[in-house]
Amino acid sequence: MNNKRWYDQEPTISLAVSLIKNSKPDIQIECAKFIKDKAQDYGIILQSNLFGAFNYVMHRWYDSDEQLAEAFCYLKEADEETRKQIAISVIAFLEKAETL
Repeated sequence: MNNKRWYDQEPTISLAVSLIKNSKPDIQIECAKFIKDKAQDYGIILQSNLFGAFNYVMHRWYDSDEQLAEAFCYLKEADEETRKQIAISVIAFLEKAETL
C-alpha cells in the first residue's frame, strides 16, 4: 500500500515542496506567486475555483494561506513533466531568495 502524498512521488517535486515548507512565510508567499506564474506560462488553468465555491477544512500545511493553497492546486493540475520543470525552477528561485 502506497500512502505517499502526490508531491512525494517524485524526488525533485518532494524537495521543492520541502524547501517551500521550511522557508520563511514571506518567501513562501513569493514562491506561491512564482509557481502560479510559471504554471500559467505552461498553460495550466485551474478547472474550478476552490476558494470561492465552498469553505473547506484545512488539513494540509499549505492550506493555511490561500495563495499557497492555490499554488499547490496549480502544481497538482500539471502533468508530471511540467510539475518537475516547475519544481526545478522553484528550487532555483528559493536558492536565490534565501541568499538575498
